[in-house]
Amino acid sequence: MSDIILETRGLTKHYGGVQALDDANFILHAGEHVAVVGDNGAGKSTFVRQITAVEQRTAGQIFFDGKEVTHAGPLDAREAGIETVFQTLALADDLDVPSNLFLGREIFKFRLGPFSWLDRKAMRDRTMEALKTTAVKIPNVDNPIRNMSGGQRQCVAIARTAAFASKLVIMDEPTAALGVQETAQVENIIRGLKERGIPMVLVSHNLRQVFDLVDRIVVFRRGRIVASLRRDETDGNDIVSYITGVKGNADGAFA
Repeated sequence: MSDIILETRGLTKHYGGVQALDDANFILHAGEHVAVVGDNGAGKSTFVRQITAVEQRTAGQIFFDGKEVTHAGPLDAREAGIETVFQTLALADDLDVPSNLFLGREIFKFRLGPFSWLDRKAMRDRTMEALKTTAVKIPNVDNPIRNMSGGQRQCVAIARTAAFASKLVIMDEPTAALGVQETAQVENIIRGLKERGIPMVLVSHNLRQVFDLVDRIVVFRRGRIVASLRRDETDGNDIVSYITGVKGNADGAFA
């Protein structure tokens, strides 16, 4: 049986006359953590949006967990086992932390036709467990998200992803707006996912973070994948050379 958890073949996305993603061939193995790096506009977030079905691809194929998939939207992708932290966080400002963690997967005491009763205690208890497991500290989980700092909001989104992670985690710039302490918290969560054997795609501009956390680094430039390098077989200067175009004009599948 193949250990490939995610594969894209010829993945392409056009926005009108703009080609944001061109013929991206990518492979992620079970338990592997891979960083996706590149300059602004290189195609990294576009790549993530196709995998998570936030957008529909122009061309190409996506294989997940051994099957070709055509998810209709991000909820389909999540139900299939893809948990994602987007740059936009996708949190509901007026809801508290447990309601955000269980948004779209609420626990009910009972459901009877149009009548239902949420099991708020169960959701709160499981939220506290998730925060403890991920070492995320939120002073008051009953506070609406809108009353929290940017760092706290980001940590709630990441704790939600880590708590429900099953087959694949994708993080798009998870520490871009965080301070030193909060960044260290998130990096520990990522290490915990690695210990649990959960594969991950990490989009990041932070090369120090990339070299600390992943097994392999995939470089995007102008919508194309130009390199796939083992972390222990490259260095920061090499990666920057691919990002800036000094090196690299590769084709083929990157595994």
